[in-house]
Amino acid sequence: MKTQQHTTDYLGKDFLCSLPLQEKSTLIQNNTIADNLQDFTVQVATSDHIFWINEICDVTLSSALARGTGISGRSAESLEDKMKNGEAIIAFASDGKWAGFSFISSWENGKYVSNSGLIVAPEFRHTGLAKLIKRKTFELSRQKYPEASIFSLTTGLAVMKMNHELGFEPVTYSELTRDDIFWESCKSCVNCPILMTKERKNCLCTAMLYSPKPNIKI
Repeated sequence: MKTQQHTTDYLGKDFLCSLPLQEKSTLIQNNTIADNLQDFTVQVATSDHIFWINEICDVTLSSALARGTGISGRSAESLEDKMKNGEAIIAFASDGKWAGFSFISSWENGKYVSNSGLIVAPEFRHTGLAKLIKRKTFELSRQKYPEASIFSLTTGLAVMKMNHELGFEPVTYSELTRDDIFWESCKSCVNCPILMTKERKNCLCTAMLYSPKPNIKI
């Protein structure tokens, strides 16, 4: 396992645990907020973290294959762009080992934001780390795109529960972005034929949406 190198100079399905763990937050340089959760540090990824992309992609793919679930693939190049643009969250253990990752994407000129690619390294699962990464990813979405509706597609019950805690609600696919580029990314998923057969109106994933504007009942 690689360890974090300090210098100056993938999508997937989720591996989660909802165990509550105490958190301590500190501000660090370059407006990066890091959370120390027991032995973990969770922060916004930067270009300094490109070193970890191959491991992130490998673990994401092997985990999906082991679970026998679909996976919407992301290239190493696209994850590199996410890191450079401050649109990803990365986590490390106290000894510098990579521990987890997630990223966000904006659609339709910032009208929608997707939270995707949540993955936790096998040795750090069932620690509560995924819940913290999920929350930090949500906070990053709200910070960068405060007016956007945030959505998540998942087959995992634990992810659905965490989304619910953050204010997400189940919705139909018609309430998600219509951007073809987003749906193109589903072609690498084994369940894509189901999605295409149903004309992108439904699939095995549950769609959940967070709206920054409360519904007004008349």
